[in-house]
Order: sequence, then structure tokens, then C-alpha cells
Amino acid sequence: VFSCPPAVTSPCKILKCNSEFWAATSGSHHLGAEEAPEFCTALRAYAHCTRRTARTCRGDLAYHSAVHGIDDLMVQHNCSKDGPTSQPRLRTLPPGDSQERSDSPEICHYEKSFHKHSAAPNYTHCGLFGDPHLRTFTDTFQTCKVQGAWPLIDNNYLNVQVTNTPVLPGSSATATSKLTIIFKSFQECVDQKVYQAEMDELPAAFVDGSKNGGDKHGANSLKITEKVSGQHIEIQAKYIGTTIVVRQVGRYLTFAVRMPEEVVNAVEDRDSQGLYLCLRGCPASQQIDFQSIRSAQASEGRARRKGPSLPAPPEAFTYETATAKCREKLPVEDLYFQSCVFDLLTTGDVNFMLAAYYAFEDVKMLHSNKDKLHLYERTRVLSPGNTAPTGTHPTLWVALLCLCWLCLL
Repeated sequence: VFSCPPAVTSPCKILKCNSEFWAATSGSHHLGAEEAPEFCTALRAYAHCTRRTARTCRGDLAYHSAVHGIDDLMVQHNCSKDGPTSQPRLRTLPPGDSQERSDSPEICHYEKSFHKHSAAPNYTHCGLFGDPHLRTFTDTFQTCKVQGAWPLIDNNYLNVQVTNTPVLPGSSATATSKLTIIFKSFQECVDQKVYQAEMDELPAAFVDGSKNGGDKHGANSLKITEKVSGQHIEIQAKYIGTTIVVRQVGRYLTFAVRMPEEVVNAVEDRDSQGLYLCLRGCPASQQIDFQSIRSAQASEGRARRKGPSLPAPPEAFTYETATAKCREKLPVEDLYFQSCVFDLLTTGDVNFMLAAYYAFEDVKMLHSNKDKLHLYERTRVLSPGNTAPTGTHPTLWVALLCLCWLCLL
């Protein structure tokens, strides 16, 4: 939603390297010593693949995790870095694999181990969807520019990073095209695990092919569940009391998380957390100020109308048709409804209506305070409880429409 040159989709192929290696060796750690040479061959092929894509993967969290993981596995299996790199045959996990383990130590269950007092945990929610719209852990709602890679969460237990790319050629509207989640190794509960999703690829497993926290005793306290194939996955991290929902709606991704306040604030240097969007929101320079849109349109809009127009969205919505479409799924005219209308006007893609709808469905499932499900434009000046009227303030629609024209011109 801002006028910067369109970002180029990253050519980093680490997800392909990960998939090839783990597909080829899945179950090898259960085999006898005679299979070690075959596993080492796969490791060398994995290392060779990461070297080929190293230049294009700078700053990619999954890439750096893979490189460190390869070094560790080389040492564990006494593998030489020199030797054949041909891919071994495909394997399948044998019955009774540790991924089915159900017993977990108490420390791997947040509500049993982290809280020794009688008060119930205070859970918070953060969500990112659409073009893109952010709801922070403090229930602040923002529409942000944030093109490129941005960190959503970074605490002592996990990192989440998203990449936002232009929706249409020549348009400044952006949406989330890539998501990386790193669960850090934690005591006897889980090994480090990386989850990565991209446009048209929503895996139901971590990048190493597993669906739980690894080989530790409490591995089952971290699990991935596929709700709808290719469209909806849920990650339960019971050892930190956290639930994450990732969806693909149309071509783009949405993210929602429920996390205890204690985990949210578990950071070594809180003063350095200003860039992490779920905790502090988007930087001021990346936020869209609806109140300033009208004055900006008066000077900039006239100048833009004199120049050549950019291509129109594939399906042109008017204000009336956009509001009618959004009311089909979002009858309350809160900020989710307004975001839906805004996205339809800026992109012409009806899938953005579904993204807003599912984002609110995730709020209903994950937010612990049912009185704060709906957010309204004047949230900051309301008394606690967000008891705002359901009608939309007319000046907000003026600002929204002005902003939409700026995006389309």
C-alpha cells in the first residue's frame, strides 16, 4: 500500500533443498550402522544444494538453520565432507515412529509448569492478513506498508518472519507471500524446528519432514495438524502455551497466534524489540494514517490524474459492490469489515474478502477476551470494552476511498 518499486520474489531455494534431503532420508536414523554411508551421501548432497543457493539466501532464517543443522548432523554421524553426493532412495517412516509419542514431561505443558500461582494465564493474540492489516498483542489495529521481509515475533522461544510482495504489477498493494517460523530448542521438550510456507505451498510438516518436536521426550508438545489440505494448518506448541494458525487464501498467506503474555514478553533485551510487529506494531513510517489521506489526495490526486493511469484490477469493485460483498461474510462494520472493503477496492481480488473473514474467525477462536473481538476506528479513545457502535463513521470511508484511488492511480 505504498509507492515503492515492486519487490522481486526471492530466488532462495532452501525449501527445495530441505524437502529433497528429508524426503530421501526420512527414517534413516532408525536404521543400522550399515546405512550410515547412505545417510552421509544424502547429507553431502544437502550441503551441496545449500551452497548453490547461498548467494540468494542471505538473511533467510530457514537457510541459516539448515546450514547449522547440516554441520551438526555431519558430526553426529561421523560423515566426511568429501565423497559422493548422489541422492539415496526414498524412504518412509516405519510404524511406531517417535512422532506418535504421546507421553510428555510436565515441564513440556505450559499451564502445568510455567505457572505456579493460582491466576490463570493471560493470553494475547496477534494476526496479519490482507493488504496487509495487523492486529498486535495489545489489540492495536494498523494497516501497514511493510513491503519485503519483516519480523512479526522474536522472543526467547520462537521467531516469525513474513515477506510481503506486490499484489499486481505496477500497484503498491502488497500481501504476505512467505512465512518462516523457527521454534527454538527447549530443554527436554523439543528440538529446533523450522516451518516455512510460500504462495501455493502450505506444507503440513516442518521443513525436515517431521510433524512434531523431534526426538526429545516431550516432542509431542509441538505438533502440526492439517485442517484443510493446502489451505489451513494449525501448530500447537503446548510447552509455551501457544497456538498458531496459518492459512492460504487465494494466493496469499494469513497468520494468527494465541500466546501467553509471559511468553510474549520473554525477551532478553526489550528495548531492541521495537521492530517486531506483533509486539510494537509497524514503525510510524510504515503505517497508513487515515486522517492525513484526505489532504494528501487533494494535492497528489490531481497531479496523478493528469498522468497515464496504471492497469485496472482484474475485477473492478465500486464502493457499493465492495460493501455488499463484504457484508456477505462480515455483517458487523468493524475494522475487519472496513479492511475487506479497502482490499477489494485496491486489489479487485475477492479472495481478500475471505482473508478478512478468516482473520476474524481466527480472532474468535484465539482471543481470550470475547468483549474485544471487534475493533473499531476510534478504539484508542473508547473506554475499556470497545463498546463502539456498529455503524461506520462517514469520514473514515472518505479516507478509505481517497487512499484506494491513490493505490489505483
